[in-house]
Amino acid sequence: MKRIVIISIVVAALAGVAFYSGLFSRGAAAPGAGGPGQGEAAGAPVGRQGGGPGGAGGRGGGRGQLTVELASATRAAVNKELAVVGNLVGDQTVSVVPKAAGRLESITVKLGDRVTRGQRIAKIEDEELLEQVKQAQAAFQVASATIRQREADLELAKTNAERSRNLFQRQLLPQQTLDDSEAKYQSAQAALDLARAQNTQSQARLDELRATLQNTIITSPVNGFVARRGADAGAYVSANAPIVDLVDITTVRLVVNVIEKDLKQLAAGNPARVEVDAFPGESFQGRIARIAPVLDPATRTASIEIEIPNGQFRLKPGMYARVGIVTDSHPNALVVPTNSVVDVNGTRGVYLAVNNVAQFRPVTTGIESNTRTEILDGVSDGDRVVTTGAPALRNGDPIVLAGRGGAGGRQTEGGRTGGQPPDRSQATQGRQGGTVGEGGFGARRGAGASQGTGGSSAAPGGGASGEGNGAGRRGGTGGRRGQGAADLPQVTPETR
Repeated sequence: MKRIVIISIVVAALAGVAFYSGLFSRGAAAPGAGGPGQGEAAGAPVGRQGGGPGGAGGRGGGRGQLTVELASATRAAVNKELAVVGNLVGDQTVSVVPKAAGRLESITVKLGDRVTRGQRIAKIEDEELLEQVKQAQAAFQVASATIRQREADLELAKTNAERSRNLFQRQLLPQQTLDDSEAKYQSAQAALDLARAQNTQSQARLDELRATLQNTIITSPVNGFVARRGADAGAYVSANAPIVDLVDITTVRLVVNVIEKDLKQLAAGNPARVEVDAFPGESFQGRIARIAPVLDPATRTASIEIEIPNGQFRLKPGMYARVGIVTDSHPNALVVPTNSVVDVNGTRGVYLAVNNVAQFRPVTTGIESNTRTEILDGVSDGDRVVTTGAPALRNGDPIVLAGRGGAGGRQTEGGRTGGQPPDRSQATQGRQGGTVGEGGFGARRGAGASQGTGGSSAAPGGGASGEGNGAGRRGGTGGRRGQGAADLPQVTPETR
């Protein structure tokens, strides 16, 4: 009994193997051609997915078309730049302090206000100074009157001295009287000199008080903007307490340190391109104004000062700036986009687009910037080079421009999309046909295949429709229900 059971199992296994082998031989596609599906008819249109006429499907095939972007080699100016970074500062930064101490009566400017040189910005109380000025004026007037009195006394003493001298010469006056007259004259002269000195002293004091009174009005020493306000009305201020900070930003400066080996490339007047994060994609033009004549022994760097005109006041002190100092310039260089230059096995070059195929061309480069690279040899004017997608290419790869369909369609797991558009007037488009799997031949939706996976003679009901058997997705066997041409919806590029 056991023997009969074993023999039955072996026979059933052999029959199953034979049955599936027959199905596989009818449904599988021959190498080099896409397999037909159930309901295949002569002259059927190219399916939505297939290995292509005579092509091999599956993952074992060659590299497909890569989508790239192209640009032309053109003539343009290119600059060699030395990159430095630093913080911007104003052309002038001044802390305004009062010359006279006192209580702040008023302040007329606020943060961010624009001021001009000589403009009044604050006032200190001056009542006490006004009284002192009045007293000094009175003292000055007294000194002036004293001078006039001393001048009159001097004139009288002079007359008496001359009279006494004449009488003495005629021996009508004793010597003692003459000596008294001369002494009075000299005393009057000294009194006049003293009065004049006192008058000068009074004038000086008056001028001092007037200057102090004038100092109670605080004015701007520069043209610029109020960067900081440090006191309000009513506060007591002195020379040690700045009221406001003013900054002149009609020109901004950047002071940076340059290492020794780069210093030889720089000279006063070199143009500089400045970029800040506040205005992305925009650059400002400046120049090197000054270069330090000595290097710092500790850092082996030298300070350079770059000036940037700022007529619209867009650049602000304190902004972090990236500066490119132009050290060399070629006004009519042959340039390509920098992202088109790639390194292949240690050789720099570009990929040229020749008949939808990428061809590697070694080049000699010159000046390089973030956007442009000068080409000295290897490329001619007007050559089309690959930009986006260049690093992923190999020499001889087929390429297709971004936004355009390729001649061979797109590659899928089981093969490539058929290169020919479907013809809606003919038979139905195939969905799965042939052997689909890794390393196998054939394709999904192959050329000339209608929906279904069975062979044209394997399904009951003929090649138009019915239940058929065919090749599975990964080398196995299986089957799907096929449909005739009248039952299938039309497949268009829009519905894919």
